[in-house]
Amino acid sequence: MGRLYTIYSSPLTQVCLLGFVCLCCPGMFNALSGLGAGGLMASDITLTNTANSVLYALFAVVGFVAGSVTNKLGVRYTLTIGSVGYAVYASSLWVYDTRQVSGYVIAAGAILGCCAGLLWSAQGAVMMSYPEEKNKGKYVATFWALFNVGGILGSVITLGMNLENRGGSVATGTYTAFVVIMVLGIFLTLTMLPPSKVIRADGTHVTVAKATHWSDELKGALNVWKEWRMIALIPAFLASNWFYAYQFHVNAVYFDAVTRALNSTMYWTFQIIGSLLVGLLLDYQGFSRRARGLICGGALFLIMMGVWAGGFAFQLTFENDYDEPHHWTSPGFGGPFVLYLIYGMTDAMYQSYMYWLMGAMSNDPSLLARYAGFYKAVQSAGAACAFGIDTGSVRLRWACLISWLLLFVSFPLIMVVANQIKPTNITEDDLAIAEQPFDESEKEHPSEKV
Repeated sequence: MGRLYTIYSSPLTQVCLLGFVCLCCPGMFNALSGLGAGGLMASDITLTNTANSVLYALFAVVGFVAGSVTNKLGVRYTLTIGSVGYAVYASSLWVYDTRQVSGYVIAAGAILGCCAGLLWSAQGAVMMSYPEEKNKGKYVATFWALFNVGGILGSVITLGMNLENRGGSVATGTYTAFVVIMVLGIFLTLTMLPPSKVIRADGTHVTVAKATHWSDELKGALNVWKEWRMIALIPAFLASNWFYAYQFHVNAVYFDAVTRALNSTMYWTFQIIGSLLVGLLLDYQGFSRRARGLICGGALFLIMMGVWAGGFAFQLTFENDYDEPHHWTSPGFGGPFVLYLIYGMTDAMYQSYMYWLMGAMSNDPSLLARYAGFYKAVQSAGAACAFGIDTGSVRLRWACLISWLLLFVSFPLIMVVANQIKPTNITEDDLAIAEQPFDESEKEHPSEKV
């Protein structure tokens, strides 16, 4: 039992459990979103775009204070509350598909926006603070791979249930399967250990501070605005989910239902490949942390500019009202298909790099919870704007161009922040704390925080 508990209480196991939670909840949500119009008819894209605008707007508002909520309630309870919203949202699409209740879809988007802000703050705190510095890239890659298995699984379920479906929407049973898996994710959150029980390979525990008063936590959230590196990364955070509205819209109008499911499967598969490539490069010990950050950032810039240049050239060949959806047997399917899956790969590379960069700024779990909340808040504000613009029937070529320009503008500031990366964030005080004997009585303290 001792050996099993050692494995169970390791940071890697806990990050993997977190990955499975996100596989079941936001991963399956991504599968729905990647289908375009939430798997509904392409004509329903205005409804899902409206719901997504509300979702991401509230996500942004909650995200700014989510780190404080995570620190006050603890990781496990925050994850449990946060995961509930995903099942509510999937159920709303189920109801709309059978009853045409559009109000529920928008209300569910609002509920999910609040819940997602909490879940992703707790997720960021765990993923960035649990591993040792030399393993932060690998842990980001591991989480991202498991998380995106959810997108793959959801897309495979959709593909299998809609092989004979040449219509514009997925089968109703698809939503039933998604709701069941998301409910499973809610229960998985209860299997995660409190941070004080997580033991690293070197025998040290995750540093856990006692929860402070709400006013102090909110002051801590406001202090993130005084961190120049976080302010410099705002364009990058804004760009990191902006392009989803455009990419998913293209999938909705250019391909039929079953091909959209295939595209979505490969989109999330290539997310895994992208995150693994970035994670391994960022943890390569042959270069300093600063050098790794600069090299990876530069390579990522060149790759993404090339991909979006090709995407813009493709977009000039059709418009929003494209009325001949492609099947995978249609002529000309190959090029857009490859472009779509590379979009997925570069998305994961970009976001994995953002998490590593924030993790390189600090090892303090409470501060990283606030960083994660701030990141997701700004990211979601961008997504809310993008889905709002998409609802207004802006021409897809302009949506593509805006996404590309936002990414372009973000990189100079990313490189400025990467250039300031320290060799380590471990201080003498940290080493002194690590050498102190661990007080077993602290394990069950109800106010422990991350």
